[in-house]
Amino acid sequence: MRIVVHGQQAFGKAVLEALMKRGENIVAVYVAPEKEGQKADPLKEAALAAGLTVHQPASYKKPEVWEEFRALKPDLQVMAFVTLFVPEEFLNIPTHGSIQYHPSLLPAYRGGSAINWPIIKGETETGLSIFWPDNGLDTGDVLIQKTTPISPTDTLGTVYFDRLFPMGVEAMLEAVDLVKAGQAPRIKQDESRASYEGLCRADNARIDWGKPWVQIDRLIRGCNPAPGAWTTLDGMTLKVFDAGPLPATTPKGIGGKPGEVIAVEPDGITVVCADGRFKVTRVQPDGGKKIDAGEWAKSAGLAAGARLG
Repeated sequence: MRIVVHGQQAFGKAVLEALMKRGENIVAVYVAPEKEGQKADPLKEAALAAGLTVHQPASYKKPEVWEEFRALKPDLQVMAFVTLFVPEEFLNIPTHGSIQYHPSLLPAYRGGSAINWPIIKGETETGLSIFWPDNGLDTGDVLIQKTTPISPTDTLGTVYFDRLFPMGVEAMLEAVDLVKAGQAPRIKQDESRASYEGLCRADNARIDWGKPWVQIDRLIRGCNPAPGAWTTLDGMTLKVFDAGPLPATTPKGIGGKPGEVIAVEPDGITVVCADGRFKVTRVQPDGGKKIDAGEWAKSAGLAAGARLG
């Protein structure tokens, strides 16, 4: 089977290398074009190192791009982390079509921040889907799904890098096997269960210390490492990456105003929220690197009584 790998970044590279390792016939690789001054994509580097032809069209809506793809005589397009829109005219060129990875249990959490939002919204389970893409946004028929729990301490980073990344590579291989065997299902998505969330950007990641600790905790974990939940101190942005909630045992046991720093210690700072406190242990100040919160507080001259946000 003549396979074209289409993707980018570490996940695209991992899928390509897994397919090559088991001897699949990779005839070309498609990668998102680099922006000016940007270093080569890891998938592109891996493809060139393997002697594969790399294509980087800026758009997939042009007939000449379709013809270039058709000339490869592809049997299957394996899409691993694709962010550019790819129309059906391109998707349907391979003999067996195209399959794509998405890090959620479709039809839930369609869109580009499908790992952030389940954590932020308090889901206890997420997963991945390998599906047959169409002209919609993550709306195509499902081929394979795998689930994984979300623990009370999971972050975007742990859910993706520890589970959805390696599970996704294995699921891609499984999907390719099903296509080759002529046994790949096409399961319609239940539109009544569909949900879409926009990209999780900085605007979504601001910490409101007046909210309950549960909501703040989910936001911090769901934005770690990107885009990074944030607050302010004296007009400067401070990103918060690691923080442990300390729920109040009684309403009278909270003390302080929301956002108030009530303790500064070598291992972190304690901040008040609506119904408890947070021990913040890792931060990133404006223009700086990630640093232990206690070390940052010392260098910034932070003292109890300061107020965040």
